[in-house]
Amino acid sequence: MKNSLIPSLLMLFILGFGMAKAKENDLTQTVRGKVIDIDTKMPLIGANIFILESNPPMGAVTNVNGDFRLDNVPVGRHSLKISYIGYEEKMLPNLLVSSAKEVVLTVEMQESVIKAAAVIITASKHKSEVQNEMAVTSTRSMGVEEISRYAGTFNDPSRMAANFAGVTANAEGDNDIVVRGNSPKGILWRMEGIEIPNPNHFADEGATGGPINALNSNMLANSDFLAGAFEAEYGQAYSGVMDIKLRNGNNQQREYSFSAGVLGMDLTAEGPWKKGYGGSYLVNYRYSSLALLDDFGVVDFGGVPKYQDASFKLIFPTKKFGHFTAFGIGGYSNISEEYFDEEKEKGDVVFRNKYQSFLGSVGLNHGITLGSKNYLKTTASFATNGSLYSQSARQEDSVFMNDYNDNLHKYSLRLQSIFNHKINAQNKLKVGGLYTHHFYNLYSEYYLFDDKKWENDFDEKDGTGLIDAFATWKYRPTNSLTIVSGLHYTQLLLNNDYDIQPRISARWNFAQNQFITAGFGRHSKMESLLTYFARRTLDDGTEITPNKNIKMPKAHHYVVGYENALSKNHHLKIEAYYQDLFDIPIDKETGSTFSTINAYDSYTDRYLDNNGTGRNYGLEFTFERFFDKGFYYMATASVYESKYTAADGQERDTRWNGNYATNFLFGKEWQMGKEEKNRTFGMSSKVMLLGGQRYTGVDLEKSIESGRTIRDEIPFSTKSEDIFQLNASVYYRVNRPKVSHEFKIDVQNATNNQAKLAEYYNPYTEELIYGTQLAIIPNIMYRINF
Repeated sequence: MKNSLIPSLLMLFILGFGMAKAKENDLTQTVRGKVIDIDTKMPLIGANIFILESNPPMGAVTNVNGDFRLDNVPVGRHSLKISYIGYEEKMLPNLLVSSAKEVVLTVEMQESVIKAAAVIITASKHKSEVQNEMAVTSTRSMGVEEISRYAGTFNDPSRMAANFAGVTANAEGDNDIVVRGNSPKGILWRMEGIEIPNPNHFADEGATGGPINALNSNMLANSDFLAGAFEAEYGQAYSGVMDIKLRNGNNQQREYSFSAGVLGMDLTAEGPWKKGYGGSYLVNYRYSSLALLDDFGVVDFGGVPKYQDASFKLIFPTKKFGHFTAFGIGGYSNISEEYFDEEKEKGDVVFRNKYQSFLGSVGLNHGITLGSKNYLKTTASFATNGSLYSQSARQEDSVFMNDYNDNLHKYSLRLQSIFNHKINAQNKLKVGGLYTHHFYNLYSEYYLFDDKKWENDFDEKDGTGLIDAFATWKYRPTNSLTIVSGLHYTQLLLNNDYDIQPRISARWNFAQNQFITAGFGRHSKMESLLTYFARRTLDDGTEITPNKNIKMPKAHHYVVGYENALSKNHHLKIEAYYQDLFDIPIDKETGSTFSTINAYDSYTDRYLDNNGTGRNYGLEFTFERFFDKGFYYMATASVYESKYTAADGQERDTRWNGNYATNFLFGKEWQMGKEEKNRTFGMSSKVMLLGGQRYTGVDLEKSIESGRTIRDEIPFSTKSEDIFQLNASVYYRVNRPKVSHEFKIDVQNATNNQAKLAEYYNPYTEELIYGTQLAIIPNIMYRINF
């Protein structure tokens, strides 16, 4: 594979450099966009836009539609300052301007509570500002350029989140996001303001991770990641929220991007529907490189992972009826594997399996401004996700017999409406409701060889509804104090379990560039449908679903924090948190140690009740130098505890209790040769040290005696080895007239560290074998924008 793929990528890079022979000097591009009120979405007429440190000075003023345009902006990095009378200044730092694509922005500005008729407010937002104005605690903005720049992210928002304080990643390679010691199944994924299925390839029902994310960074706008005490708009989450935004396509000219790398080949296209309309399209398609090479017979090994995905955003503005936005994402993945008999020298195949997974979500947003103080946004969406699995076992006559099948399929229809009302600059209300109807077809069967018959784990085909509603009030008595309060209501119609959840948070600018934050929230999320519908067979042959009436697990989040904007480029943030988890489903059998708090996917057919509890607490530290003058760094550190209590009444470590996590990231860019050549060389690196998670060890002596795996009696009592990982990347970027090229090498786990993460019993050798940290992954990529 290496002998074929790497030369091909190099050839694409060299051929790309042969294009566009025009002069390289004085390459420029257009920066344009729209400035609107953050609450009503009304255009702001006469807003001033300046490019900082430009020579000669460059600026523009918005027109009657709120639009602005800056032509002939030199290629490179620039920072914009936007100001408007009666509104707080806004900074957009380090925008990357290339020769191939226009920079198209939508700038949302917040009205100041200071009453001044003809004065521009200078209390500007810092670079740490998040996208959701209601989120004032435990929230971090994810910039698109950061996702592509940070080493080891592979342009993946899930891997980007693992750089933040309080977040730990799965060292075995999955995109599971563990936030503050919680199970990753407590994560909510949203796109364009509405819930979507887990957007990872090779993912099971109920899981929130997977090895490869179907979201492509070419499609993303700046988005938010929330780690706790979420504002009232967010339901169906008790761990974290990944709130993804898609960028708008260019509505004035057509642009394209093509990239090829180890992880995939993709094409992005965008442009206007027609000249002068204002609408646009943005579409992307990606196909697995390994699948492509396998199709052409270049690679030949068992278990080639194959996947493909697509996403889109289509904008249709109208003159009188608001604007419509269609959006969507879809993905399909599959793998076929064979397992060999390790006891025989020739290694006969003993098992074969085939796994397929799929996901999809399409939606339609309608937004309209009502009067001068109101904005209504309504969204309808259809989503689907599921998996198919089949297994065959070799029989004595060397014939393979199918002995296990499952087909887990879920469809979801959602209708959501959110109404924003700006009473005045100090008071804003947001109310909304969401109805979700899940249609499910869950079937699973396994063959009992002794009884010569099939048994079912699942056989359910029906539907159920889920209601979420919220109200949020944002109060700003002064420019220095923000208080956000609200209520969220959720009800699962399957068993009429409901919960009323108060939320409140505050942010106080008590001294120059210094802030104190605090928040409280009650949160919950429904369990996977598999947990509700898992079957048990009674002695008389009757099949029951014993867990259909379990309640949703819940959590109280408490957060306090301190922030200091030490300079325009340096930011310090410290947060302490405590989380009280309750109504956790546990095995109701007396003395049992089982709790769903330790699960990240799959299901259980145990008899469950909601008497389980848990608690997480910790301290987080972030010190960051934002990218400026070609240099950035970020250091994060977390110390935490994660505990649970099951039916035995003893408090124990959860699976996720690694105790500590540290990250250090840094990067640097240099201009190559003379500046007018528009060539940039960059490097970035990440050093990560995580405390190992917990697992239930193997009792080797008892396993040898019984001929099968026997686990220790005390669950999660063994701590895996601590995880060290070094990620490193280098890139070379060149701007030519109307074309830009980038060649990048991004290596995850560059030292190939192999920490032991879990242990298993091999009955053939009567020895322990270990699951280890994911090995070194070099991703070589070439991208051309034109």
